[in-house]
Amino acid sequence: MFVLELTYTAPVDRVDELLAAHVEWLDALYEEGVFIASGRKNPRDGGVILAVGDDRARIEQIAAADPFVVGEVCTYRITEFIATKTAPELAAFRQQLPS
Repeated sequence: MFVLELTYTAPVDRVDELLAAHVEWLDALYEEGVFIASGRKNPRDGGVILAVGDDRARIEQIAAADPFVVGEVCTYRITEFIATKTAPELAAFRQQLPS
């Protein structure tokens, strides 16, 4: 599992110009089952996405395709973690520690 933290590098009005394209990009990745939660940070200086996947390189490619990145209004920090405990509703995403 991955935590993708977006940090805006441009004024929010420039971010807002790309918002519709960013939401379309998000929707496609929810449809693929890659993203399971996302939202703005408070204060609004970026956002956070929870993603599932086994391949960090693939997650990095996905982040690089975000219209916010292409439009040069944000950067990403990607943190991989092993979700050994979850709420019951997220049980399908639980992972085992490597042996």
